Amino acid sequence: MVDFDAERFNLNIRQADTDDLMDRVTAYRAGMEPQAIALIEAELHRRKVTAAQIAARRESCQSECLFNPDGVAKKCAFCRKPAVRAATGWQKLLGFLPLFPREMCYCTEHAKAHGIGDSALQ
Repeated sequence: MVDFDAERFNLNIRQADTDDLMDRVTAYRAGMEPQAIALIEAELHRRKVTAAQIAARRESCQSECLFNPDGVAKKCAFCRKPAVRAATGWQKLLGFLPLFPREMCYCTEHAKAHGIGDSALQ
C-alpha cells in the first residue's frame, strides 16, 4: 500500500476546479482516506464553499448518482464525473471493433450527448 503524501495531494487539490473537489468529497467520499477528505474540505472552505453547499451536493448525488457496492459512485465512461445513467454498450478494440457488451456509465452531460434517457437507466 502506498503512503498518503499530503504535500503532493495538497498540490493536486489546489490545481483542481471546485466542481471536481465537490465530486470527490461527495460522490467518491467512501473510497477516500480520511486525511484526503479533510484536506479537500479545508480547500473548499478556503474557496468559500459552505458546509451547507457540500451537504446539498451530497444529497443530490445520493439521489441521482449510480453507486458501486462499496459506496463509491460509478464514473462516467467518458470523463471523471459521477455517473447518473447506465446502458448496455460495447467494449471496443482500437475504438471501433466491438468485442463484447458491457455496462456503460454516463454523467448527465454525456448521457444527453449519447441519447441515454431515463428509459436506459439500469
